[in-house]
Amino acid sequence: MKWTSGPVGQWASGLTRWALGVFCLTVAPAHGLTAQNRRCQLEIIHVQRQGVQVNVTPTVANYFAGGDVQLRCKGQAVRIWTDSMASYQGSVVQFIGNFRYEDETAKVTSDFGTYYKDDERWEARGNVVYLNLKDASQLRGPSVNYYRKIRGTRELEEAFAEQRPTLTIASRDSTGRAAEPYLVVADRVRTRGQDLMWAGGTVTIDRSDLRGRGDSLQLDTGKTGAGALVGHASIRRAAQDSFALAAKQIDLGLVKKELTSVTGRDSAALKSKDLDLSAELIRLRLESSKVVQTLAWGAKRRPEALADDYQVRGDSLAVDTPQEFLKELRAFGKAWVGFRPDSAKGERDWLSGAKIVAQFEQQTTGAKKAVLKTLEARDSAKSFYRIASSNVAGARPSINYSRADRILLTMLPGDSLKVQRVDMAGHVDGVQLEPQLVKADSTKPKKP
Repeated sequence: MKWTSGPVGQWASGLTRWALGVFCLTVAPAHGLTAQNRRCQLEIIHVQRQGVQVNVTPTVANYFAGGDVQLRCKGQAVRIWTDSMASYQGSVVQFIGNFRYEDETAKVTSDFGTYYKDDERWEARGNVVYLNLKDASQLRGPSVNYYRKIRGTRELEEAFAEQRPTLTIASRDSTGRAAEPYLVVADRVRTRGQDLMWAGGTVTIDRSDLRGRGDSLQLDTGKTGAGALVGHASIRRAAQDSFALAAKQIDLGLVKKELTSVTGRDSAALKSKDLDLSAELIRLRLESSKVVQTLAWGAKRRPEALADDYQVRGDSLAVDTPQEFLKELRAFGKAWVGFRPDSAKGERDWLSGAKIVAQFEQQTTGAKKAVLKTLEARDSAKSFYRIASSNVAGARPSINYSRADRILLTMLPGDSLKVQRVDMAGHVDGVQLEPQLVKADSTKPKKP
């Protein structure tokens, strides 16, 4: 290595130390790396062509080096590579061309880099790739700022990126094996350690089976295992049990960075294969990426669902879908179920009670489909249904209104709309109204 003189300053040759207090540039041989997580004192390990020192004042100097420059932080596992470098007054160091940085937690590559001594900040610009070595997550974009972990000052490393970077979040399945990662794109992204991240400005989160959208996103993928999409939030799953959930905010539950629950808050709406549901809050519970249960509740906006040919209302609803098949629907608190409306007036026959339980079974012929098996109302049960006349075409139906402690409807096998049997128990009463033909009064004059 050769050091040369310039128009200003004093030049040194050989193994010369540039002492700058807590920041220094030193030409030195490699040695053991200890005392991690403290402020960086830069040492030059190798310069292929030349290095230059320019004294700005008797106590302040600038330094320049070119040609395969290699550096490290003294006594720490921090290495830097670049085509050339410039150090200004010991507080700002620029790395020009093919910048590479590596420490015990991260690898960074970019076109250019800058180190700021005051806040221990490393800036990477141009085709930046930031790789977290502990969990294999990756941040890509035109601009990334990296803040090292510093004992007593910054307990976790941090990264901040702007101009719509892409964050790849590694994940694992329920068995602990590596799973398909999530891709997060936003106007700006911030990470802290391996578990904490924030994203803002038209956020998207995607995987082959999942799409999320929102104004902002926050995630804690560690022990807390929680996150939230906030503002115009939506989650869409593309699979056999596909669903689309929209709300003003969607809370995310995670275990080992795998999604285990989603909860829509404030004007939530859900569309799925078996259910259209709206409520103040809607929660989906997932196992192995499959929806096994749906819960809905809310005082301001009571849950209301359309399932197959039925409309369901209540203070709260619970839907069980093990193995992606509709098995049971339960409604609580002023529960009400309406059958398919008639074609004439759009009116529904209905069943109500303090609790309603609908049990389904899988259709054995044709396309796989859940069909209603039984429908039961409990506690202050009531039913209203019309029975069409089988004798006179076009005649009005008879009307039945019944009350009981418990009303159980058993459907015809394979048919969700035809009742095979009605059972009532406890304090049963009701009324059956039969239509009657009204004969014209022959004593009244006919209208002209």
